[in-house]
Amino acid sequence: MPLDSVDRRILDVLQVEGRLANVALAERVHLSPSPCLRRVKGLEGDGVITGYRAMLDREAIGLGLTGFIEIKVEGHSEKLASELEKAVAKMPEVVSAYLVSGAADFLLEVVVPDLRSYEQLLLGKLLALPGVHDVRSNFAIRTVKAPSPLPLGHLTGSAR
Repeated sequence: MPLDSVDRRILDVLQVEGRLANVALAERVHLSPSPCLRRVKGLEGDGVITGYRAMLDREAIGLGLTGFIEIKVEGHSEKLASELEKAVAKMPEVVSAYLVSGAADFLLEVVVPDLRSYEQLLLGKLLALPGVHDVRSNFAIRTVKAPSPLPLGHLTGSAR
């Protein structure tokens, strides 16, 4: 859906400051509060804004190990992919999952307290996923760049 420059300014601000009050947001994007709120509600209703959340320090809450797990499946069918996706979606340790091209079929980002917890996840859940043929693990040594706002500079379009 096309977004105009005001929509993009709203999205830029909300990606960094999701708890900003509507009055403050309206001031930042040079709108009065009522039209600003209508635009935000429209962006939410259109599915452009999918939610708001707090970003947590993983180590501070006891989730000190981040792993990026490549999963290769045997055979490729829509049914198998769907089963695997449903199983992965139920795992709280998996914070993001992607169907990818390349050597692996799926790439998972997992967070766990420590290596022992990862071993339990690997042996108890990941290797039990439907059709799993191979699992390769990479662990983050430190975060160089945490998840950040999406770049919106490329978006062009007319008014909504």
